[in-house]
Amino acid sequence: MNRIKLIAFFSFVASFAVAQTAPPSDLATIEQNFKKLDVLGSVLYVAAHPDDENTRLLAYLAQEKHYRTGYLSLTRGDGGQNLIGNEQGELLGLIRTQELLAARRVDGAEQFFTRANDFGFSKGPGETLKIWDRGKVLSDVVWVIRKFRPDVIICRFPTTGEGGHGHHTSSAILAQEAFTAAADPSRFPEQLKYVQTWQAKRLLWNTFNFGSTNTISPDQFKINVGVYNPLLGKGYGELAAESRSNHKTQGFGSARQRGESYEYFKTILGDAPKTDLMDGVNTSWSRVKGGGVIGAEVTTIRKDFDMDHPDKSVTALVKLLDKIEKVPDEYWCKQKIKELDNLVTACAGLWFEAYTTEPTYALDDQMNIHSQVLSRYGLNISLGGLTVIQHRDNTGYTSDYLEPIAHYALSGTGSDKTLSANELQTFNNNCVAGGISQPYWLESPHAVGTYTINNEGDAGNPENPGAPTVEFKFLIEGHPVAIDRKLMYKYVDPAKGEIYQPVEITPPVTANITAKDYLFNSQQSQNVEIKLKSFTKASGSISVKPMAGWKATPEKIDFTDKNKGAEWTATFAVHPTGNEPKTATMEVVVNVNGKDYSMGIQRIRYEHIPNVTLFPPAEAKLIDLNLKIAGKKIGYIAGAGDLVPDALKQVGYEVHQLTENEILNGDLSGYDAIITGVRAYNVNERLAVEQPKLLEYVKNGGNLLVQYNNNNGLVTKELGPYPFHVVNQRVTDEDAKITILDKQSPVLNYPNKITEEDFNGWVQERGLYFVNDIDPNYKSVLQMNDAGEAPNNGALIVGNYGEGRFIYTSLAFFRQLPAGVPGAYRLFINLLSKPKNPPLN
Repeated sequence: MNRIKLIAFFSFVASFAVAQTAPPSDLATIEQNFKKLDVLGSVLYVAAHPDDENTRLLAYLAQEKHYRTGYLSLTRGDGGQNLIGNEQGELLGLIRTQELLAARRVDGAEQFFTRANDFGFSKGPGETLKIWDRGKVLSDVVWVIRKFRPDVIICRFPTTGEGGHGHHTSSAILAQEAFTAAADPSRFPEQLKYVQTWQAKRLLWNTFNFGSTNTISPDQFKINVGVYNPLLGKGYGELAAESRSNHKTQGFGSARQRGESYEYFKTILGDAPKTDLMDGVNTSWSRVKGGGVIGAEVTTIRKDFDMDHPDKSVTALVKLLDKIEKVPDEYWCKQKIKELDNLVTACAGLWFEAYTTEPTYALDDQMNIHSQVLSRYGLNISLGGLTVIQHRDNTGYTSDYLEPIAHYALSGTGSDKTLSANELQTFNNNCVAGGISQPYWLESPHAVGTYTINNEGDAGNPENPGAPTVEFKFLIEGHPVAIDRKLMYKYVDPAKGEIYQPVEITPPVTANITAKDYLFNSQQSQNVEIKLKSFTKASGSISVKPMAGWKATPEKIDFTDKNKGAEWTATFAVHPTGNEPKTATMEVVVNVNGKDYSMGIQRIRYEHIPNVTLFPPAEAKLIDLNLKIAGKKIGYIAGAGDLVPDALKQVGYEVHQLTENEILNGDLSGYDAIITGVRAYNVNERLAVEQPKLLEYVKNGGNLLVQYNNNNGLVTKELGPYPFHVVNQRVTDEDAKITILDKQSPVLNYPNKITEEDFNGWVQERGLYFVNDIDPNYKSVLQMNDAGEAPNNGALIVGNYGEGRFIYTSLAFFRQLPAGVPGAYRLFINLLSKPKNPPLN
């Protein structure tokens, strides 16, 4: 195993502070944890995306029945749309990962993922499982089942297609196959070095009534999950709404539901439940050898618990811990030790955390760590040691117990530190930062359908399992207890108070290329600007890797004695060297102290999730194409978030974000075209008021381009000067054949000649939310369809209105332009370019 060895020394320094990274230790939480300690049962819920999960059921299972409850989302929701920002693809997946983790903190379940990438809407499981690489994703599902060991597995969707999305159906197919495969030692035998086979008792489908699709029936097994929990002061419909409302990128803020509510289930495999979800499963302590005595002690401790003096239960809990550590069932032993450790520290009033003094450290630099401990009641507790753990095993699967990378002695004496009553102890230390904090599924290039996981044991984890933690080793009433705390950066915001954020470990120097794409119309050079930032004291050079058919000068640019935090720019002149149109990837390399790095830095910041930092490749796409441009000034009305304005600026347009005052009271005639962003008519309610002005702009000679909108939640039905309807129809095959219906249309001829070849190399999908019932005053320009479906002419319609032109397009330009698709650029520019006398009709 490859691990970075850290050597450091801890010394005592006393100080005082307030912090809140420890788990809740209020009386309601303690009582809930007592109940959970007495239950040995587990349930795994399986679906395809963030938001697919039944949050009310998860909350009920985790906090009412006290089962260990997990949600396995096969994807991170990377392929959806973003209603609160312009992040797409991998970036959106990072946000939705954190939204799911926030949801789980509310409903009490745990979160898991596979390596499957949400590549966009899929109409059937055949396409999905082929793109996902069925075998690899199945292995991840089996791995999670073998580690989590659920007694019951529940699918959100059936294998028969009622879920309406190929990903949904595929999640059920894989869950059904994994139900059997997890118990078969011949399936994925490489995993068995680290986990055992596991056979769940039953596989159920959580049937549903969504819109016009009702799959529930009176004869199905049902559970009333609408009960009230007095300890929480809420019913599970209320908790579910709080959990689901974390899906902010999807606009899933939910109203709290109260009162009786039933969930229905159909048995797919295994024994059908008759009176209880866990029929045939022993969920008491008698499930394990010697557990009967433990169960009786748990009951006694709960009965004797004094809510005014939780500390009086610590001695009994420590004795119970000694018994649980001897349980021969390794899985339940480990799980209940973890639960009991947290219960002991909560009752003992033991609070502790670890944090850094700076938000960012460069690889191999010294991190300043403050570890704080407070024993509120002054029980017989001492701190025996601290261990920083930051592991990463790139050789294959990993077990749950990996070797630490840094041990710190206390006071240099090796003796324990007695914790006085209610006296905050702070231990200051330094250690070397090891392991760049890149999300593990983004460490290497990946295919369309699956992420590359370098360490197979990382599969299933929502975040990096090797992120830095500090293990606190206590002696509580003579019994050793070791508990981890995630290492965080802590600071005080004048308006918000104490804030915790993940620690960033970065390359020594990052290089961000200013634009994602560079378009070339000739062999004339363009200046490509590189923004560099140093995270340590650094000297070195920056260069561009050689590219066939392209030339970058100079060969390299040196830099010296850059301090931590220094920012500067480097500029390379780049041009194509041949006459044939072509594309290339420009990769920047930064050499620091003899080592090469080719990473930028990107930070995602939203109030509802922790800070997200990643280190994308220091790359840009160079596109040499025959591109003509007409017009110069574009007005843009923002929608749900897209990168089209940035792409147009790269081409050379002046793009201005229009305000409501400018639309209603300004002179719009100066704009060569006005564009509405994706789903603008879903998210901008003021467009209902602004629409007459926009149509007046068209009538007076303007060119209005409306990008796709969802058919649900339109702020106005009058999207254009003549009627049409937006419908939930799409073409998901990005390579679907394109038939040109109107070869003479100006949008296919001015200023660029568009042919079928311009639809090569598109990504994810052709288009979504097409239109039908199209008024004869419009002309349909293109026709396309997915395999087995009727041709659809609702992707691009064009119509004259007065002296101007109106265009509605469902084509996914918001994906194609940021991806640097040449033909998409050529066509989109045509849509913005209105000839003086267009022969449309």
